[in-house]
Amino acid sequence: MSDMKNKVKAGIDTAKRGVTRAVDRTAEAASHAADGADHLADHAKDKAAELVEQGKQKAAEYVETGKQFVEQGKQIANEYVEQGKQKAAELVEQGKQQAEKGREYYEKGRTQWTQYVEKGKGLAAEQQAKASAAVDAAKDAYVNTTIETPV
Repeated sequence: MSDMKNKVKAGIDTAKRGVTRAVDRTAEAASHAADGADHLADHAKDKAAELVEQGKQKAAEYVETGKQFVEQGKQIANEYVEQGKQKAAELVEQGKQQAEKGREYYEKGRTQWTQYVEKGKGLAAEQQAKASAAVDAAKDAYVNTTIETPV
């Protein structure tokens, strides 16, 4: 029996060594898996950092493009303001010219009216003088005329 006992004991020892070896290999595999997970995590972090950097670069490009659009908009707005100022100045100048023409026409009309009034005054005085002269002549003629009576 002792031989059998030795064989069982040897089998148990072999089984223990097998279990120990399996546990060691499982631990080693778990360690490799953890290392692989760490590697994947590091890779994921690196990739995420790379994508964040790309995002920052794109955002900076978009900001720059936006700034350019704003600057172009300002330039266009300034051009429109300048055009508006020029047009306003032209219209003001046209208004001044028209006002000056209006003043000229007013003065011309006033001068003509004054001339007509003065001419009218002279005409009235002339007519009055003629009428007075005619009345005076008629009086003289009446007074100085003798009527001969028929015989």
